[in-house]
Amino acid sequence: MICRGRCTVQRGWWRADEGRTTAFVVVLAIGILTLAGLTLDGGMALATKVKANGQAEAAARAGAQAIDLAAYRNTGTLQLLPTQAVADAQRYLATVGASGTVTVSGDTVTVVITTTQSTQLLGMVGISRLSVHGIGSAHPQRGVVTEDPGFALSGTGIGGN
Repeated sequence: MICRGRCTVQRGWWRADEGRTTAFVVVLAIGILTLAGLTLDGGMALATKVKANGQAEAAARAGAQAIDLAAYRNTGTLQLLPTQAVADAQRYLATVGASGTVTVSGDTVTVVITTTQSTQLLGMVGISRLSVHGIGSAHPQRGVVTEDPGFALSGTGIGGN
């Protein structure tokens, strides 16, 4: 080949480097979006778990109030009415718009809530929902059985004076 003036030699497509930076940027962008998705969607799942735990604990406390009053008055022992405890806990769950399982074992009411949290960014990598569990348990307690000596107010007719 004889060149007069300027000769330019074209490289083959296998030796060109014009598209290599684009592939790197695409992979980097996917990685950054995945990390952002873990942060955003993980935070949302954590907030949902805290809410589910709170609802489960409150439902368990509602169930633990189903005390057998006849047994308490006769013997002084705290016993639960299991069917009433389950019904009370389920009623509480219904009022807050949650669903879960309630079990009574001895004097302990346990509530397990399972819910799902939709993802915002992780859906781009195929994760559209995250499963979240909340667990709470409670058992009946006696109220105040002794007087707090620091609470007695002298000279007012209130307290122990």
